[in-house]
Amino acid sequence: MQYVSTRGSAPTLGFADALLAGLARDGGLYLPLSVPRLPLAAIRGLSGVPYSEAAARIMAPFVGEDFSANEIASLCAAAYADFRHEAVAPLAQIDTNLFALELFHGPTLAFKDFAMQWLGQAMDRVLRRRAARATIVGATSGDTGAAAIEAFARLSEVEVFILYPQGRVSDVQRRQMTTVGRPNVHALAVEGSFDDCQRIVKELFGDLAFRDEMRLTGVNSINWARILAQIVYYFVAAVALGAPDRPVSFAVPTGNFGDILAGYYAKRMGLPVERLIIATNENDILARALATGLYAPKGVKATQSPSMDIQVSSNFERLLFEASGRDVETVVKRMGELAKEGSFAIPAEALKRIRADFDAYRVDEAACAAEMGRVYRASGMIIDPHSAVGVHAARKALAAAPATPVVALATAHPAKFPEAVEHATGLKPPLPERLKDLMARKEAIVVLPNDRRAAAAYLRQSARAAA
Repeated sequence: MQYVSTRGSAPTLGFADALLAGLARDGGLYLPLSVPRLPLAAIRGLSGVPYSEAAARIMAPFVGEDFSANEIASLCAAAYADFRHEAVAPLAQIDTNLFALELFHGPTLAFKDFAMQWLGQAMDRVLRRRAARATIVGATSGDTGAAAIEAFARLSEVEVFILYPQGRVSDVQRRQMTTVGRPNVHALAVEGSFDDCQRIVKELFGDLAFRDEMRLTGVNSINWARILAQIVYYFVAAVALGAPDRPVSFAVPTGNFGDILAGYYAKRMGLPVERLIIATNENDILARALATGLYAPKGVKATQSPSMDIQVSSNFERLLFEASGRDVETVVKRMGELAKEGSFAIPAEALKRIRADFDAYRVDEAACAAEMGRVYRASGMIIDPHSAVGVHAARKALAAAPATPVVALATAHPAKFPEAVEHATGLKPPLPERLKDLMARKEAIVVLPNDRRAAAAYLRQSARAAA
């Protein structure tokens, strides 16, 4: 399997090289040259299969010859061995034809664990095989950073630098990054928004001399391996509800667009996904873009679902590439307009194709809180604010098409956002046993200005991968 950049001028790579590259050298995002399609019999054959085995089957066509069948099976088994639920990604019914896919049973209580645990295993295998080291640089709006640190902190071949927006993540999210106490882990609080953190990371990768010197690799969802791992739970959930003989829709709390993009590729692989429902909070650029055809970021507003407080959704570039018929010139032109003018118009034919697969709903703060309370009163289930945004959007989709089951992705454990949950339900969810002392652990925080040069200087001073 070969991987190409959305901007067309970076080298074509195999899976292992794309895994380590993260962001393409031309600033684009890597994608498989072709999307493999699973036969209906293969999809049916996932019924009743353990999650790690389903993951190995679904991911195998994408890795080519870089991992043997036995290797990918062992990587997947190791990636999901530490999840707290035997089903790994269990489904829970909330209402008629409305289900929650619980993606918070991993080590850091968020859906990012599904991709990051796999990414850590795969990257460790490749680095050891090549006797190489890497400097991991990532931006987080809350959950990615904790998941990356958990996945990579004990790997001797990597140094981990995670940039997060100071004061804009929850206390639990911050402490999961700042209390690890490992010499190869650096949690960097940037005086800005997540979009600023993401911009700095992209600028670091865009400085090719610095990138090569520091041996940078990325773990944000700019890395295709992250998207690949997330495709799996769409298949697992849909098969549990009768796929491929019954269509299913998915409602996804959406910020950087990576999670719902995985659902798009699951559909491209042959999964009968009726609708992909983009659920946004008040940072609603994606809902506005689908409604108007204009992709125009505004200022970021702090909400009770901070992991979605994003205005520049990196993975939308991959969707634009696909919806434009993989036309590189369209992508380069639009990304250039975004960088220079702050917005771009989605081409009419691409917008038509996007609307054929996606719907989008904006969920404001009041509706988010009300949904948390409604779900608790009706079912006894406690959900976090991000999941509530997804569930609320799912209800809107069900009102339009009540016969098709909708799976809302429950992306984080409610204990990660205790104040918001308590305000909505009257209950303060406790942390699981393994994290019960989190709030008492000693923190190590480095504060950086909102400036690429400051981040580069800190990396150069602290990283060991370049040695």
